Amino acid sequence: MQQEALSFLSSSSSSSFPSLHHNFPTLSRLRFHNFPALSFKPNTSSSSLFKSPNIPSLSSTTATTETLESSIHEKLIYLDSLGIDFLTLINRHPPLLSTALSAVESVVDYMTTPPINFTLQDFRRLVSMCPELLTSPLTSHTIPVITFLLREVGVDSIFDLRQALRRRPRLLACSVDHQLRPTLYFLQRIGILDPHKHTYLLSCSVEHKLVPRIDFFEKLGFSRRSATAMFKRFPQLFNYSIAENYEPKLKYLMVEMERDVREVLEFPQYFSFSLENRIKPRHEACAAKGVRFPLPVMLKTNEAGFRDTLEVCCDSSPPLKTSRLVTVQKILDL
Repeated sequence: MQQEALSFLSSSSSSSFPSLHHNFPTLSRLRFHNFPALSFKPNTSSSSLFKSPNIPSLSSTTATTETLESSIHEKLIYLDSLGIDFLTLINRHPPLLSTALSAVESVVDYMTTPPINFTLQDFRRLVSMCPELLTSPLTSHTIPVITFLLREVGVDSIFDLRQALRRRPRLLACSVDHQLRPTLYFLQRIGILDPHKHTYLLSCSVEHKLVPRIDFFEKLGFSRRSATAMFKRFPQLFNYSIAENYEPKLKYLMVEMERDVREVLEFPQYFSFSLENRIKPRHEACAAKGVRFPLPVMLKTNEAGFRDTLEVCCDSSPPLKTSRLVTVQKILDL
């Protein structure tokens, strides 16, 4: 299995994902009179005298333009009063331009008054990370998402709901039927029976994110059951990048540390530690002393505890070998 895993890691290439960012022109420094739509001047040449009956009249076009300008100006003033930069926001999420002010106000009121009761500071953060919140229909989208989290996912309280949304605002942009509920069913199917503790995973795509990560470990040589058990034991594993986390840490484990890849089955938390700041320095310290700790002992303890354990193991005379093992076992039991 070790050779198969090394071969797979060597041959696998980093996946590249299309960027979800749209390069809209910067609007944050523009004034209203600089918006093309708002500075539109109808053609007043003589040819306009022969216009088709289906073409809006000059007066109706002007009225529409003025109405649009007035609507945008009202939204700017309203959001500015909440401390939200409207022009920066529409650069990231243009549909806000055409959303009615009344719809925006309804969302703000719902999210910042009891029972949800986000503070304005929290609400600004939600909007900055999920601008779709301001343009999503309140009754047909936002309220169903909140209801789903409370009733189906089992989020215990409004306090826990706010915590979940602070951690993953993108939940508010997801469809209950097409995203949240299918992901919930997948997590439950693989044995994660407390999804309310892992709401951050509900916004992930089963097909494009969750399943490929289980497949990765199966290709290393693990059985499907063993690979799935890792994620059941440590669901945060779903959040880590294959190319930037799994692959470099596994290569270091097998090549530099000369350990069996199957050690991560029992300790999938290995992937949660920084390669440069925790794994490498701890391994090098152990190697310099000729000591080999189980992964949990090497990584889970704080720096002082790790150094103390290392010194105990290095300084003990032969009669104290048993006590060294006891010390290690106590750490493992923590």
